[in-house]
Amino acid sequence: MATSLLRKKSGIFNPLLTRFLNSPSGRRRSFGTLAFDEIRVSTERPYDHTALIIHGLLGSGRNWRSFSRNLLSTISNPSAWRAVLVDLRNHGRSAEIEGFDPPHDLTNAAKDLANLVESQGWAWPDVVVGHSMGGKVALQYVESCARGDYGESALLPKQMNQNSKVNVCNCDSSGNSLNEQLWVLDSFLGVKDPEDEEEVENVLRALRSIPPSVPSRKWLVNHLLGLGFSKSLSEWIGSNLKKSGDHMTWAFNLDGAAGMLKSYREKSYWPLLEHPPKGMEIDIVRAEESDRWDPATIQRLESLAALERGPSEGNVTAHLLPKSGHWVHVDNPKGLLEIMAPKIDAI
Repeated sequence: MATSLLRKKSGIFNPLLTRFLNSPSGRRRSFGTLAFDEIRVSTERPYDHTALIIHGLLGSGRNWRSFSRNLLSTISNPSAWRAVLVDLRNHGRSAEIEGFDPPHDLTNAAKDLANLVESQGWAWPDVVVGHSMGGKVALQYVESCARGDYGESALLPKQMNQNSKVNVCNCDSSGNSLNEQLWVLDSFLGVKDPEDEEEVENVLRALRSIPPSVPSRKWLVNHLLGLGFSKSLSEWIGSNLKKSGDHMTWAFNLDGAAGMLKSYREKSYWPLLEHPPKGMEIDIVRAEESDRWDPATIQRLESLAALERGPSEGNVTAHLLPKSGHWVHVDNPKGLLEIMAPKIDAI
């Protein structure tokens, strides 16, 4: 995040004291903006750096708690970092908050992030991580900020430096300029045909056929298994239930989430990747066993990553996560940490 202080790194590794703040289940805030959890490994000193984590379709921030804790513990100075896990509109605790009006699309989902950052008085996060649909929300957020859609309260740090009369140093202890990082985890980057996502369509059809209240998580998992879904997928869907009296209900707004999926499929971010904003490092992680990628898309991404860019643009880097399907933080969390942690640790 842009700050007038020089960024400093500590070689001291503090033991992992991961905990949620203010309550056993974490710091939870709902101010008419997105709900979020904040994870820190220690509260003994103020944090210097922020990683904003954005979940995918039908998920929530809590799906990324374990990975976020492990990521912070891997960084050489974990007490200087915090992770902010948001619940997108129509998802998690944000689904219970009024004020997220239609259309439910990527543009408004990204604007929700800007509203959250502004309402909390935060600066631009050092790292933004988005998985699947969350990856495209993150790309939209960066694109909109780069255009100045949200005003000066949400400009990219490089733009803030150019517009400010104050010398804001976004650099390390040696004075080297640092870029903000955007991690897009196994997101389809262009326009997507619904017929190419048969499993997603099958899940949505199955969820629409289930009553809004179910007896238990076990009942739901068994029901989905009976419909032919895998155990891992059935259990993941079951994790998105919440208690409501004697029954369980969804922790998401299915119709609103379906609208976001439609927008996800219709929006292409290739133009942004062809000309990334100055000061922005965009890292695209492709899961080796994911069905989101075809040879033409892979070739296009690798060609963009190989380009030598001038000082007026940011950079794009492509990564391959082996032995992983679409659920990268579950299928190969260790491999994902090995890709992400060294680069984040350089901030």
